[in-house]
Amino acid sequence: MSLSRQPAVAGMFYPANPVDLSAEVRMLLAGARRAASSRTPKALIVPHAGYAYSGPVAAEAYTRLAPVAKQIRRVVLLGPVHRVPVRGLALPRATEFVTPLGKIPLDMETMSAVSELPQVTVSDEAHALEHSLEVHLPFLQTVLGEFSLIPFAVGSATPEQVAEVLERVWGGEETLIVISSDLSHFLPHDLAKQIDGETVNRILSLRPGLNHEQACGATPVNGLLVYAAKHGLAVEALDVRNSGDTAGDKSRVVGYASIAFYEAPQSAKAENKPERDERGETLLTVARNAIASHLGEPEKPHAIQPWINEPGASFVTLTQQGNLRGCIGSLEAYRPLLEDVRANAIAAAVHDPRFAPLSARELSHTRIEVSLLSRTEVIAFDSEQHALAQLRPGVDGLVLEYGHSRGTFLPQVWESLPSPADFLAQLKRKAGLPVNFWHGGIRLSRYAVTKWKEAGYGE
Repeated sequence: MSLSRQPAVAGMFYPANPVDLSAEVRMLLAGARRAASSRTPKALIVPHAGYAYSGPVAAEAYTRLAPVAKQIRRVVLLGPVHRVPVRGLALPRATEFVTPLGKIPLDMETMSAVSELPQVTVSDEAHALEHSLEVHLPFLQTVLGEFSLIPFAVGSATPEQVAEVLERVWGGEETLIVISSDLSHFLPHDLAKQIDGETVNRILSLRPGLNHEQACGATPVNGLLVYAAKHGLAVEALDVRNSGDTAGDKSRVVGYASIAFYEAPQSAKAENKPERDERGETLLTVARNAIASHLGEPEKPHAIQPWINEPGASFVTLTQQGNLRGCIGSLEAYRPLLEDVRANAIAAAVHDPRFAPLSARELSHTRIEVSLLSRTEVIAFDSEQHALAQLRPGVDGLVLEYGHSRGTFLPQVWESLPSPADFLAQLKRKAGLPVNFWHGGIRLSRYAVTKWKEAGYGE
């Protein structure tokens, strides 16, 4: 006998008419940027407000699934409870969830198995009116077609308890994990951007400990971060905005982010290509060896893999006791990554005009960070305020160009300059322009980075 969980927020958070709903979801997906990366998300953090508010941000996550839609047969969906208090993670008694686009069967076999965990309970009441799970279903139905669902309404639980559940249901390439969460609530636009940027930075660093003022879905997000850190997942921010950006009112906004988590593909492992940590270890060794060799110090033996001879753009940053000691890099991939990292490491050590050349005796207590840059994306704007509104704190690396002036800040700089206005002003100064300068001829481009930092070395 089928027990159906009927839609609770159709007609409020999204259209109740199936034709209108299908059209709106497809319009949102069509408006999302196409990913330059060929990586397949294994897990996503996606917002859960009404489609007029968070729909464009959610679409940035779900459009990434299109190339692998046929292989995903099961979705594990975790969202915070808003109406009924729950101890642990609640499954429903229902056997199917219904939306205006049709029925979604639940994976009853896996749900029965995972319910043996003490933190997993059963509560139809927790699911009956809960929107944090429901709003994702039309997106998933549109992108994936047929799939089974395991829905958790998450209440009071530790990150480790959530991570234990994820271990049980993680599966292989047939399973997608979706964590439902918005970010800050009801702050002024600029303050929300700053706070949400700090929150996203913490997520990108795989650091659990978020509270529910930073993210209403902090409990399942923290659990995913524990799992991701344990298993070495890569993480990427796809979009960070708020309701002031999508719906217009900037006086009291809600923050949204779409964030993807990636595993190393089995094909890469079979071909002996590096996983994320191995790639970082290799690049850090290349950078340290380049500086050591230049200073007449011994190098550490390491293997050169074929991937490092492909074109790449990198930045190498040196710090001592947390203070900057040099930073040089490339914005475009115009030479093999091996050459790029070597050249930038030496330049950061001895050619950064802000610092005296690094000495051999300093090398042992100098920490190296290597950042690998994505392709740049031009930002379209018609005023400085319009440009500032599009910046994503904690996510964007930014390039500013005007005439012969040029400067860039890596995304890491948001940690010390969390305000978009301060970030842009100091980037102007770095480019040799006055902080209050503005001209229609300014060109801005953004990029993302994957970064690795050495452990130890006096830090």
